[in-house]
Amino acid sequence: METAEIARRFLAFFEKNGHTVVPSASLIAEDPTLLLVPAGMVPFKPYFLGQRTPPHATATSVQKCIRTKDIEEVGKTSRHATFFQMLGNFSFGDYFKERAIPLAWELVTTPVEQGGFGIDPDRLWVTVYLDDDEAAAIWRDEVGVRPERIQRMGKEENYWDMGVPGPCGPCSEIFYDRGPEYGAEGGPEADENRYIEIWNLVFMQYERGEGSGKDYPILGELPKKNIDTGLGLERLAAVLQGVDNIYETDIIGRVLHRAAELTGTRYGDDAQQDVMLRVVADHVRSAVMLVGDGVRPGNEKAGYVLRRILRRSIRNLRLLSGTEAAFLHELTEVSIDAMKDIYPDLLDKAQVIFGVIDTEEKNFADTLRSGTALFNRAAERTRAAGGGTFSGADAFQLHDTYGFPIDLTLEMAAEQGLQVDENAFTELMTRQKETAKRDAKAKKLGNADIGVYARLLDASGATEFLGYTDHENEARVLGLIVDGEAVGAARTGEQVEIVLDRTPFYGESGGQLADKGVIEADGRGVVDVDDVQKPLPGLFVHRGTVRSGELVVDDSVRAAIDTDRRASVSRSHSATHLIHSALRNALGPSAGQAGSENRPGRLRFDFTAERSLGEAELAEVEEEVNTVLAGDVQVRDFETTLDEALKMGALAMFGEKYGDRVRVVEMSDYSRELCGGTHVGATGQLGVVKLLGESSIGSGVRRVEAAVGIDAFRRLSKESLLVGQLSEQLKTPREELPERIEAMVSRLRAAEKEIERMRAERVLQAAADLAAGARETAGALLVVHRAEDGATGDDLRRLALDVRGRLDADRPVVVAVAGVPKDRPVVVVAANKAANQRGLKAGDLVGVAARELGGGGGGKPDVAQGGGTDAGAVDAALSAVEARVATSA
Repeated sequence: METAEIARRFLAFFEKNGHTVVPSASLIAEDPTLLLVPAGMVPFKPYFLGQRTPPHATATSVQKCIRTKDIEEVGKTSRHATFFQMLGNFSFGDYFKERAIPLAWELVTTPVEQGGFGIDPDRLWVTVYLDDDEAAAIWRDEVGVRPERIQRMGKEENYWDMGVPGPCGPCSEIFYDRGPEYGAEGGPEADENRYIEIWNLVFMQYERGEGSGKDYPILGELPKKNIDTGLGLERLAAVLQGVDNIYETDIIGRVLHRAAELTGTRYGDDAQQDVMLRVVADHVRSAVMLVGDGVRPGNEKAGYVLRRILRRSIRNLRLLSGTEAAFLHELTEVSIDAMKDIYPDLLDKAQVIFGVIDTEEKNFADTLRSGTALFNRAAERTRAAGGGTFSGADAFQLHDTYGFPIDLTLEMAAEQGLQVDENAFTELMTRQKETAKRDAKAKKLGNADIGVYARLLDASGATEFLGYTDHENEARVLGLIVDGEAVGAARTGEQVEIVLDRTPFYGESGGQLADKGVIEADGRGVVDVDDVQKPLPGLFVHRGTVRSGELVVDDSVRAAIDTDRRASVSRSHSATHLIHSALRNALGPSAGQAGSENRPGRLRFDFTAERSLGEAELAEVEEEVNTVLAGDVQVRDFETTLDEALKMGALAMFGEKYGDRVRVVEMSDYSRELCGGTHVGATGQLGVVKLLGESSIGSGVRRVEAAVGIDAFRRLSKESLLVGQLSEQLKTPREELPERIEAMVSRLRAAEKEIERMRAERVLQAAADLAAGARETAGALLVVHRAEDGATGDDLRRLALDVRGRLDADRPVVVAVAGVPKDRPVVVVAANKAANQRGLKAGDLVGVAARELGGGGGGKPDVAQGGGTDAGAVDAALSAVEARVATSA
């Protein structure tokens, strides 16, 4: 049975049994405590915790999941995977064990021709919690499982909780017996390799207290008992398709076997190669799904997860093939084709997915070449010094400069018999993160318990947004929050969060910044609103400071936005839509939106692209946008169904979640997008749009910035004034300025090269005198010299080698030359073969000097270069080299 058919049957079975089919949530978790969705129940967590009221009493889903905790085990076992799909059925206070257990057994054992999975009951075992007599009785007496096939397990195996105080309860699991060739008789308690878990039924019936691990008190029974079940789609596919592991199933197996063909290997011939092929198959599929949900490669959070798995794939493919060929594009195509029956939207996103993954592969190819060279040099130094531990500083440099994930450094080090100082690496990473800016979203929402917002939403319903038509309105205060706690009143000077029943304030979303304004209680108090956020869908939270008086729950108030600010932000948002269309016209449909920010008079727009735009292309995009402005096209918005909007060609943003009804903003046939933001009434109201530049912000993602309206006029006016000043100073007409400036720059560069040549000649002229003045030190010929400031590192290296070449090659020779090219000191040491035989190696000596300079360095035994930050310590650095040579005899 194909994987897609398994998923279809599961949903159909539970829909037939009264469950609402819920589409998979995005892999990007809404839960602020999670990075990515790791389990099928995560989208339903607010319902289980009582933070929100579930819209359905029962539900069923096929949820996309990502787990990276055991990424090193992927490919080595038959069950670990980065991306997987969890089939689940859920009850929110509706049914409990008495129905959950028979439903699971019915679906698993019903013959295939009758809509079930057709598994032989004699191949199945079940486990229950130690004292869960109720579940055991249902399995035995109602379902008919033989008593000897029901095993009782302890808290570690069969008791579920969320790791924090809240719901908990016993589990019951269904296991499949793979047969005696996989292990010993005796059920799951005897051998979990032979008996594999396929379905876990969680019975949430108790509330737990504080505690660590599984050591916590049970506070009592829940007022409503819930059901959460999880059946691993890939694991069940392996059982029903009769293959040894999940990597050989129809979907993952297609990627695996194509990877083997491309790399000239054959799956099953070599155990180590098999592991690498399984890693590639798993990681490529995971990357496709992450990119499809809006994740982009980066060095933090979900972006780092994506980058890590892509780079592990690339390296494994290179090891398998022995070449530097690019294979990911074709494997991505195979993965999309294999997954399209379950996720048809992948076909619409294919070009963007290709663009992101192709660009990351190209970028990492360059990184791998440079980084591997650095790694090999560092590993060589480690072994030469007799060490077995690769330094944390070198691992950090690989990560920070070359984007090497630490696990890649660990793998490469292990291949060379080295360990890595992970503690030092972690310390350096922590230090770096402490100095970095905190994530913008964390600043806005922090780690506050959303329960207080959820209770307000449940008690009063969603906020009615009137801001599309009204700039001020009367409203009632539904709730006040101060320091994360609900209060009855807020007084002068307090920072307060306000929830109203209706509001004209736009809450920050879709790249548009929030409105600012005031909330006034007649005769009682005034609040200056400086931010509006939506911590839960439908709930607008106004944040500000009580300017005077007080605000009390149930007050009638007047809410009014800053209309000038709103108009300016709306102009920026409309300009963003126009720029998006113009970029797609220039680059094709793969130029999809990857983020934006619309603020008063300015905007930035991030988009997927495999290359940069030239100045001429940017000029064309800018002209096209301003042509639409000049046409004063009407801007229209309307609501329709999501399906109908997509049929019209409306663009949807990657990673954004949409309901069944959506709002469409269109500007004639030129631009049509799904959007909840505010806009101008006609494009002529934008005035003018001026593109300020285009740049890369990550792998396969670029950014344009623009000024809009009066801000754009001011920018153009400033540039015109600057051009006028240049024209006046250079006595050149404006239209001839580019040629005049280019000629001046050419002359300047030629003069700089001549000065550089003369300085280098002057430095090298000293070689003969320095060689003649070599001093005998501990049986070696030693030359130490401080060059004139401004001499480059290359000049110093050439001088040191020239001096060494003039001295007797049969005697130990050491030449140390130092200088300050540009405020930062550099030292070069050259030693001949005779000196190396005496133990005088350039790499060691340059390290001695560099430490005096407050830096580091290294190189080969015959020549090495280092540097530092203390330009005043050059003489001390040379003296340190001299002292080391003097003690070498």
